[in-house]
Amino acid sequence: MKEENRSIAVSDSFVASKIYLIRDKRIMLDKDLAELYEVETRTLNQTVSRNIERFPEAFMFQLTQNEFEILKSQIVTSSWGGTRKLPYAFTEQGVAMLSSVLRSKKAIQVNIQIMMVFTKVREMLIDTLNLKLDIEAIKKKLENQDKNIELVFSYLDELIEKQENPKPRKQIGYK
Repeated sequence: MKEENRSIAVSDSFVASKIYLIRDKRIMLDKDLAELYEVETRTLNQTVSRNIERFPEAFMFQLTQNEFEILKSQIVTSSWGGTRKLPYAFTEQGVAMLSSVLRSKKAIQVNIQIMMVFTKVREMLIDTLNLKLDIEAIKKKLENQDKNIELVFSYLDELIEKQENPKPRKQIGYK
């Protein structure tokens, strides 16, 4: 890859901060994508609507009013301004599809970077999941050890009780 393609003015952390989880999908909003592609949100949405057959609901969907309110409260920003329409959310596949309808060099470079960030986020989630699974396995082992220790102590209690209160033994042999 040429060095000029890597000199994008947007950091990976900035792109990652624009990825949200809605409907159990990692998405980016139309206004954030438009900002990254350096086009107006209206222009981005018009281009998408002209190529709507490329964007099934698995690639792009419009937020509900409730989802939008929850998202606004999470982001805590006043830059939403006078939004008249509910924003569109693009999944990773939708962002990839944008590269086929937005053909500028900037769009191609930004798309590559976004796809790389999506990949990093996915890898981080897999690493986190593996950590959680390891922690759960350790918890189960500890629970089993706790049960085993309790069992050992109960046997010890029984043995101590038998020593302190011995039952009279039946004599065997000659009397």
